[in-house]
Amino acid sequence: MSDITFKDSPSYNYCALPLAVYACRPDQSAGRIFPEDESKVRTCFQRDRDRIIHSGAFRRLKYKTQVFVYHQGDNYRTRLSHTLEVAQISRTIARALMVNEDLAETVALAHDLGHPPFAHAGEDVLNECMSAIGGFDHNDQSLRVLTFLDRKYPEFIGLNMTWETLEGVVKHNGPVPSPDPKKQVALAALQKQTDLKLNTYATVEAQVAALSDDIAYNNHDVEDGIQAGLFTLQDICEVRFIRDIVGAIKKKYPALDHEILVYETIREMIGAMVEDVIEESARRLEKHNPQSVDDVRGADRAMVAFSDEMLVKVNELRAFLWKRMYKHYKVCRTMHKVSGLLKSLYEAFVSDPELLPHEWQTRIEVESDGSDAGRARVVADYLAGMTDRYAVREYSRIFDPSWDLH
Repeated sequence: MSDITFKDSPSYNYCALPLAVYACRPDQSAGRIFPEDESKVRTCFQRDRDRIIHSGAFRRLKYKTQVFVYHQGDNYRTRLSHTLEVAQISRTIARALMVNEDLAETVALAHDLGHPPFAHAGEDVLNECMSAIGGFDHNDQSLRVLTFLDRKYPEFIGLNMTWETLEGVVKHNGPVPSPDPKKQVALAALQKQTDLKLNTYATVEAQVAALSDDIAYNNHDVEDGIQAGLFTLQDICEVRFIRDIVGAIKKKYPALDHEILVYETIREMIGAMVEDVIEESARRLEKHNPQSVDDVRGADRAMVAFSDEMLVKVNELRAFLWKRMYKHYKVCRTMHKVSGLLKSLYEAFVSDPELLPHEWQTRIEVESDGSDAGRARVVADYLAGMTDRYAVREYSRIFDPSWDLH
């Protein structure tokens, strides 16, 4: 067997697939905040992806709510399974558009790392509790995880992502022209180290991750909502997009089992949305004709998007899910319950930091600069990093008088 040899370059940046001129190339990366020797076998974007997958924050997504809290069933999506679906869709679209799959996947894997427990109810609670000092934003918290909170390397704090990954996490939903330094604390700190060009769009790869997020949750929430009995397939057929798909499936498979019919409907929905994004994005790229990544950043609109026709369908679906799922009384009752739980924990830890584990008390002493805002931010870091079940246990430890007697 012949010996394997690598390029003599200090940076190994092999790309297995041809890339478009507007794609992000690893050999043209702007680098990292803390310089490192490159890997001999992985590109810089592959290393970013791998660091995220091996991070504690990524593992904890397993027990963070997407819509249903962990104890409500084993088959519902969690924040982790949702993230993996987003990453899978991202790679499909990125390959079709001839951009960097590794970077698109990396942004997808990172986009929810800072999400607190209990879905958007958890974010709303922390934002309300911290309103006097600027608030809380889960996107900024994801950046805070990458740049500050996850600590496992001897030479730097955080995961030391490439500039392109950090840019994608910050701007995957579009330009951020006027960030609030009191709320977007991680971004304010990062901007002092490097200019993320906040007034511009992100790369095609980051835009792909953002649209893949939309595709993933709009489809898996339909499946989970039907499984939970919040609505039926017949109910959601009031959405024209789904009604047409179900009709075509029934025509092709007249005797199809209901469970398989639901799965086939979701599969067709995802396929239709993915194909639409690829076609519309290819049309926009052809029209704008970007000749570099910077041309994409400087465009006057996003390059990756749904077509106008599909966007109407997606918005109709979103409206149905908002009314029949996210505002369903069963979901609202659960979110009300866990919101009170998280608020109680926040108030307890802020008023009496000695209730925190020793390592978090130390962090308040070292990182809070003695201010109320600094202390609250560390408490938010602790709470945002919790899984659903850990938050429930912490609540019991502090507020249940019989906890230690069990």
